[in-house]
Formats: sequence, C-alpha cells, structure tokens
Amino acid sequence: MRVVVLGATGHVGGYLVPRLVAAGHEVVAVSRGTSEPYRPHAAWGSVERVVLDRDAAEADGTFGPRVAALEADVVVDMICFTVDSATHLLDALRGTGAVLVSCGTIWVHGPAVEVPITEEARRTPFGEYGTQKAAIEQLLLRESRLPGGVPSTVLHPGHITGPGWPMINPQGNLELGVWEALAAGDEVVLPDQGSATVHHVHADDVAQAFQLAVERFGQASGEAFHVVSERAVSLRGLAEAVAREYGQEARLRFVPFDEFRALVSDEAGDASWQHASRSHAMSIEKARRLLGYAPRYTTVEAVVEGLEWLAAEGRLTLR
Repeated sequence: MRVVVLGATGHVGGYLVPRLVAAGHEVVAVSRGTSEPYRPHAAWGSVERVVLDRDAAEADGTFGPRVAALEADVVVDMICFTVDSATHLLDALRGTGAVLVSCGTIWVHGPAVEVPITEEARRTPFGEYGTQKAAIEQLLLRESRLPGGVPSTVLHPGHITGPGWPMINPQGNLELGVWEALAAGDEVVLPDQGSATVHHVHADDVAQAFQLAVERFGQASGEAFHVVSERAVSLRGLAEAVAREYGQEARLRFVPFDEFRALVSDEAGDASWQHASRSHAMSIEKARRLLGYAPRYTTVEAVVEGLEWLAAEGRLTLR
C-alpha cells in the first residue's frame, strides 16, 4: 500500500516508517522541516520525503488538498490536536478512497473508576488536550459510519517511552533527578501513598499497533484502541522496580499531595497532579483481539531502555 505518514520524523514515526518499509509498503513521510528523522535508520533511504508545515498550510486552506494529492491508500496522522484540524483533513480525503489512522491519547479518559479501563468505559475527560482528542475521536468514528465518509480508526497510546526523550517518572512528572536519586539509593518523595497508576508504552509498540491498523484496516475501521504495555504500574511500584535495576532498594517518603507540591517546581507539581489524578490503567484486550497487538516491552523494560539512552547522551548519571 501507499502510506502517507503525517509527522513521520517524530518519536513514533522513527519506528513506524522503518516497519512499514520492511513490510513492503510505499511510504511518504510528511514533516514540517528538513531535519533528520528522530531515529536514524537505513529504511529512510527508500522513503519519499515531503515538507509541509501543517499550521501554515491549514491557515491558508492548502494542507488537506496537498495531503489528498499524495494519493495515499492510508493516511497515518500522528499530529492532529484539534477538531478543526481533523475536519479540514477529512473534508479533503472524502471521496479519494483513502482511509485514516489517527493518533489519540489515553487522556480521552478522565479519572479511573473501574480498571482496567476499556475503550467503551464512560468518559469524563478534562484539560484541553484530553477533551480535544476525545472530540476528534468522536468526529472520526462518526465519519466512518457515514455513507461516503472516510473510514477511520483511532489509536490511543499511553505515556510514550523509550530512547529519545525523558519519560514520566515515579512522581508523575519529567524531572530527571528522580531517576538519578533512585539509581543512587537516595531518598525520593512521592505524593500521597504512591498508589496512583501510570501506563507507559514503548514507542516501538505504538508503531507496532499503527502498522497493524494499517494492514488490518478491515478490523480496525470505525474503532478506537488503547495502545499501552501489558500492565500499568503504581508510582511506588515503578520507583521500586527502577531502583532494583540499579542495585538499590528504593528509599521512599510519602507526603500528602499539597505538601508534595511545595517540594517541587510548579511545572513538576502540575504534571504530577495531571497523572496522579487520572491514575490510568488501561485494557488492551480489544487491540489484542481485533488487531493482534502484542506489546514487546513491559513498562519497566521500556523505561530502563529510555534511561540508558539518556545516560548515553550525557543527560543522566545512573552509575
């Protein structure tokens, strides 16, 4: 198939594009600049590259038509964040025969009520990011049911992890010092009892799910899927597991959330609240059953691989 990937040079695209090339697909990689892909790979030598700034092209009304002109069998959209953006692309793809696979987020769900959370669970999203992604999903799945509509599916990754960038730590934020403290056996403060859960996923497992959705679109069309590791972990469990990886016993101190906020930066405190208040633990049974999704990495394996990359880049000292 001819697969157009929007946002192709990003974290997930760095794994997805080589996967699609290896599977024999013709790949068109669309990105807003000419920088090298996030993850170098020989497969990029056989990929058609298109430079297209989405924000600028949407502003002048040309983005959708330019994507449609690429004559894709499948459009993979990794970078849609508003309903207006999704509507613009749908209007251009309608009638072309192309199908759409779009990237959502588990934040379309609000705070966990019953776990594991299924795709059909009652939703109470909050915050602009989660509510916009939830509205985009509703739009795309409704489009799939319309006569002449664009067949669409939505994949909802968890906290994307692995080599390439910092990942959510056991405090529920991105502070790198937390990892260093765990690796050194130093004390780490966690909010409340550290019982809130987070659900990571390795970027290559996200890419696996997108490849499956492309290749098994008959099963994927009109559906939404969670894309996460096999099991969520508590903040406490993540801290203890990472400390063990570096030969340490985690030294943890638990404080009420208001007290915790006073001990960290405003940015870190906000991020911790965003994650802890949701306490997500997602089901992947639907993706397993309909797509054959089988994550290769556990949460801890994905995190440790990401930590080793950060250390190799000189951004962390772990030993």
